[in-house]
Formats: sequence, C-alpha cells, structure tokens
Amino acid sequence: MKKLSRRQLLIGAASAGAALPFLNEIFPHQGVHGQSAAAAGGPNPSHGGAGGMPGHGGGANGPTFKRGGVVDHTANGFNPTDILRDFDLGTTRRLASGRTLREWEIVAVDKEIEVAPGVTYPAWTFNGRAPGPTLRCREGELLRIRFINGSAHPHTMHFHGFHPPEMDGVPEIGAGLIPPGKSTTYEFDADPFGLHLYHCHAGPLAEHIARGMYGTLIIDPKQGRPDADEMVMVMNGFNTNFDATSNQVYAVNTVAFHHVNEPIKVTRGELVRIYLVNILEYDPINSFHIHGNFFDYYPTGTRLAPSEFTDTVMLGQAQRGICELRFRFPGKVMFHAHKTEFAELGWMGFFEVS
Repeated sequence: MKKLSRRQLLIGAASAGAALPFLNEIFPHQGVHGQSAAAAGGPNPSHGGAGGMPGHGGGANGPTFKRGGVVDHTANGFNPTDILRDFDLGTTRRLASGRTLREWEIVAVDKEIEVAPGVTYPAWTFNGRAPGPTLRCREGELLRIRFINGSAHPHTMHFHGFHPPEMDGVPEIGAGLIPPGKSTTYEFDADPFGLHLYHCHAGPLAEHIARGMYGTLIIDPKQGRPDADEMVMVMNGFNTNFDATSNQVYAVNTVAFHHVNEPIKVTRGELVRIYLVNILEYDPINSFHIHGNFFDYYPTGTRLAPSEFTDTVMLGQAQRGICELRFRFPGKVMFHAHKTEFAELGWMGFFEVS
C-alpha cells in the first residue's frame, strides 16, 4: 500500500489532491463523509466544494479541509469545544480519617473517530473519547481509579506523579497488563499538585499512545489558583498511514482545524488559564504560539510562580505546562503550533475575544 508523508500532503494542489482521497480510501467512511458534506451545506470542501478553495491542497490559505467541512461530532461521541472545559471531578466521600477519597471508573473502548472531515481513524480510547476525560482533584486527596478493559487489546493506565511501583500501570509490576474483559483498581495520593498525564503503558507503547489512549490529570494546589476561564488543550496527531514514522493529521483535542470553524470564545481582560499538554507520538516536539499576546508560563504547573513570559513555548513528548494570559483586544486571535507543518495539517485555530 502506498504511504504518504505529511510533506507530500503539503507539496501543492496537485499532490494534495491525491492525498486526501487516499486517506479516505484507507478507512471506509462513506456514511460519515456524506454527513459531513451535508453538515457543511454542500459538497465536502476536501473535494474542492463550497467553503474551500477550488481543487485540493495548499495555496496561500492552506489546505482546503481547513474551512467549511466539519466532522460528525455526534458519531464521534464528543465535541472538542466541550472537551476544552469538561473537567471530570469523579465522586467523593469523606474517610474516617477526615481525608477525601475521590473515585472514577474508566473504560477502555475501541472506536472509530473522524479526525478531519472525511478522515476516520480506528482509535483505542478511554471512555470512548480522545483525549480521555480530564480528571481533576485536589492536592493531598486519596485517588482511586477503577479501570475496566472493554477493548479487544490488553491495556493499562499509567499516571504521572508520585505513587508506589505496584500502582504504576506497567507490564509485569502490580496488576500489570489488564486483559480484555478484566479490570483493576489503581490507588495513590494526589501528589504533587500540577498538570499531569495518564496513558496506557502496554507495548508497543508508541502505538497504544498514538491510537488515543491518553488523558490529563489536574491536581489543584491546596490553596487553589486565582479564578480564571480554564481550558485543556491536548496537542495530538494521527498516523493515518500506520507506518510509525510521522503523522498526517494534527490537532488540539483530536479534530483538525476544529477551532478554525468553532473559535474558542473568551472575554477581553478576563484571566484565561490553558492547561497545555503535548502527547504527540512519532514527532519529537510540538509547540504553542499565540498571536498578538504574551502569556505567563508554568512548566508542569508544579510551582505557583511563572518561569517565563512569552508568546511561544516548545514541549517534548509528555511535557505540559500552564499558560495564563488576559487578552487586551477584541477580535479573532490565531493560535497554532510553530512547527508550521503541523499547523498546516490541522494544529491551528482561533480565540474569539469579546
């Protein structure tokens, strides 16, 4: 089967014209494709219809699937706009010691997801979405996560942070790999406060992560943080060729160019807090750049003082940090990866400041 690199996707109109149909041929998606075209109010822009540039591919305004075409969020079971501010607090109860126990139930699910208009991807997920739910708790609580493997493959849940080795969610230690149909429970302290990851740690690890088995764990400091409009941005990508060398689609919270079509609404002058996570596989780095503004940056969120005042940060895989800013001017403000290939293949969007 012919493989296409992301660079081939960006060479130009003629080449890219061959690329998107090729991606579409990899996975059956006629039903979804048709729904996307209908949702866009006409022919699917990935095929040069209304809302996009004539023909396929790049040009001054970028790929034709950037504007107009939308994925079927209902079929996906989630909308990236909702994921931004969807914090899962689990359930809590007070222990005899006076300490808070916080509990969640997470299920591994195999599921096809539309990652760009007309481009579906056979994902492995936590709770049927990619990224998985954003788990949120407070420093010092006792956390308990019941993991049920409803997938056809063995999986684990590995959390970043302090915990005993038997709670590490890796093969051959503690519960180890959880076979299909089985379950286990992970339990550990919420420590340290900050912005953390969780992901499957079964081998081949790169594939399990690239398939979508990751999510964010936020541990709030005991004293809290200042009130803000908070959101989670997980920078991810999809190797639709399955050649384990690079990705062909990039996004924040899974759907390419989603926040071009649905800008993130924020209020001028209000503190905005972005929990930024890089979970990209097959590419060593990713970055975040915002136009016309600067932000305070807190690496991993484990300190309450920022380390940097900047408009661009670079993150290696699994690195994450908190960005805080107040928008000075109303209007549409672009954000994107400053690895520009990533931006041109989906990792870009807008804030809408009012």
